[in-house]
Amino acid sequence: MKIRTFIIGCVLALALLLFGQRHQESGPRSDYRAIIDLTHGVGPAGPNYEITEKPVFQAHTVATIDKDGYFARDISLPEHFGTHLDAPAHFVKGLWTVDQIPVERLVVPLSVIDVSAGAKNNSDYQVTVEDVAKFEQAHGQIPQGSVVIAGTGWESRWNSVKDYRNADASGTMHFPGYSQEAAKFLVEGRNVVGLGIDTLSIDYGPSKDFPVHHYTLSHSLYHLENVANLDHVPASGATVVVAPMKLEGGSGGPVRILALVR
Repeated sequence: MKIRTFIIGCVLALALLLFGQRHQESGPRSDYRAIIDLTHGVGPAGPNYEITEKPVFQAHTVATIDKDGYFARDISLPEHFGTHLDAPAHFVKGLWTVDQIPVERLVVPLSVIDVSAGAKNNSDYQVTVEDVAKFEQAHGQIPQGSVVIAGTGWESRWNSVKDYRNADASGTMHFPGYSQEAAKFLVEGRNVVGLGIDTLSIDYGPSKDFPVHHYTLSHSLYHLENVANLDHVPASGATVVVAPMKLEGGSGGPVRILALVR
């Protein structure tokens, strides 16, 4: 009896050892077939909304491995630079700053509306209610409490600040954004929690008074601007993870955006 118990114990120990090795080799299990990074890297070459005399992103090395045994930098950048989040407080006094946005709004269903065909021949294209209707005809109704991101194809210009800003001789920029009507429909008709786009702004380039910003942020939405890699994400069915720097009192901030694809 003792020998039998000993043998069973050895078999169980071996099974546990093999399971542990197999688990380490394969890595952590995931219920998603792909995780897509929707974020541009943050560096000095990134396009910025405003033109300034000095670089808007600056990094200063304060320690090196050779000299100090570790590597560290001091960095400086605007809150609204690179792939970033606009908090409601960006345009509306008293509403949520970045650190106050409820976390349940940051992991939600994702819908990606492709309007690249319309934007291809019209730099000032604005997402329309008809675009939303066509999307829903093909992919079903946009889920309540989701994030909607417009894919305009503008990311192809990312490596050229001049082309990405696309300013004319008077300095007016030209790039796609959302129409007021589409934004209102998504807020009131679909109760979305966030709007995103692969350009510098939710409002299209020539906008001077930012009506979409005013309207959506006043309804406690957040914005995701300069989003990347939308052509790798399905139009519907993915989950978005929005992870901004938890910047106390921030009007916005750098954000890492991940699409979890089943």
